[in-house]
Amino acid sequence: MSRTKDERAPKVTHRRPKGAEEASLHAFAHVGEGALSQQSFRKAPADREAMARTIRAKVARKSLGGWKPVKDRFDPVELLIETSKGRVDSLVPIRYGRMMASPFAFYRGAAAIMAADLAHTASTGIHLQICGDCHLVNFGGFATPERKLVFDINDFDETTVGPWEWDIKRLCASLVVASRANGFNDGEARDIAWEAASAYRTHLADYAEMPVLEAWYDHIDLQDVIDRMRDEEMKQLANKSVRKAVQYTAHTKEFIKLTVQGGSPPRIQDEPPLIYHDELLENQVTLDERRKAFLDYRDSLLPERRVLLDRFQTVDAAVKVVGVGSVGTYCGIMLMVSGNGDPLFLQFKEARRSVIDPYVKNKPYKHQGQRIVAGQRLMQAASDLFLGWTQGTKRHFYVRQLRDAKISPQIEVMRAPNLRRYGRLCARTLARAHARSGDAVLLSAYLGKSDAFADAMTSFSVAYADQNERDHASLVKAVRAGRVDAMTIA
Repeated sequence: MSRTKDERAPKVTHRRPKGAEEASLHAFAHVGEGALSQQSFRKAPADREAMARTIRAKVARKSLGGWKPVKDRFDPVELLIETSKGRVDSLVPIRYGRMMASPFAFYRGAAAIMAADLAHTASTGIHLQICGDCHLVNFGGFATPERKLVFDINDFDETTVGPWEWDIKRLCASLVVASRANGFNDGEARDIAWEAASAYRTHLADYAEMPVLEAWYDHIDLQDVIDRMRDEEMKQLANKSVRKAVQYTAHTKEFIKLTVQGGSPPRIQDEPPLIYHDELLENQVTLDERRKAFLDYRDSLLPERRVLLDRFQTVDAAVKVVGVGSVGTYCGIMLMVSGNGDPLFLQFKEARRSVIDPYVKNKPYKHQGQRIVAGQRLMQAASDLFLGWTQGTKRHFYVRQLRDAKISPQIEVMRAPNLRRYGRLCARTLARAHARSGDAVLLSAYLGKSDAFADAMTSFSVAYADQNERDHASLVKAVRAGRVDAMTIA
């Protein structure tokens, strides 16, 4: 099947060990309505360990390390331009403006570039549900439906079934990029990445030993993480963030912040270019089409959650620009109000094809919103009460609450010991997420007990952080030359 120009991706050769399908989790089977099954789980641990040794013999852990761009590597700016097609034209300069701010900001928006690069690297052939954009800012705290604060991955726009190595490589490289942004020396940056990779290996070994249900139910209590902090200044800052975030659970503070005061019914306040009512879009999409999209979203929820949603009615909606990589996609917020006057903000985000998908064969979901929701529900210990998906006239979307006690990491104020511990926490979280959809016994056996894997991840991370700096410089040069337009907004 031919692809349209917007769907084309850089030509890649994804190296896989010969015969890896027979000895890996790549054999995801499409069962029923998007369910996933794997071939190794029901085998005895000894058999799975033997499978891991077979994979390691073909793809040594050392081969996962290092980074060198291929001779005919694609133009990173051109790839950014390609991935900007189909976005809101007036918002694309904001995307470039945010990315050119620093190599760290660039990295956050360059998931497509890294995916194209990783497709040229060695792979064990072990595929599972991956985040797809696993950098350190895409972790954080939030409230579960039971109102418990947990630490977990919190961004799944790129989630899909893919190579497990890509998540840990993106995480470790992001730690080196962040270390440099904070002014840490090379030794500290390497040590932080190494500690994260080592923690990932250690925690996967723990999950491999756990009973299946115990591993599935495991979660990371955010308050427990904060209580264990050694840096009293960071502990106080984290506790302050928790107190502030909990105020958002009732949506009241968000309501005061985002709405025009005194209106009836209440209306979202315009703050262009980041929050605004798009009259052109409203004229293009009929009321019936909007109603159908909302009903489709409602149908994607569990029955008992539909009962709760039905207590609210939509009174307004507006475009809201968010993130770095998401800038320019069709994203917005809906303000809903109950009969009692209680506000509820839902965020809808356009679900585009995952940047990983051009490089993997198995794509269980045709609906991109369903892909994101299914991946999030699988990888997170607990997901948003109102997480669902829908489809507009031409685009796929997913929906969730806007800021349900969301607590974002404050990377910029971290010292080296803080970032080292935070990196280990992210690695533990990733190991738990991978253990839910993948075979922890198989992965742990492959990683082994030595430092070979951590050494490999460290060498890759340092080399790829160098590449990221070169790519960031290419974007800055392109902006100065007028090749792309960039807009900087406070």
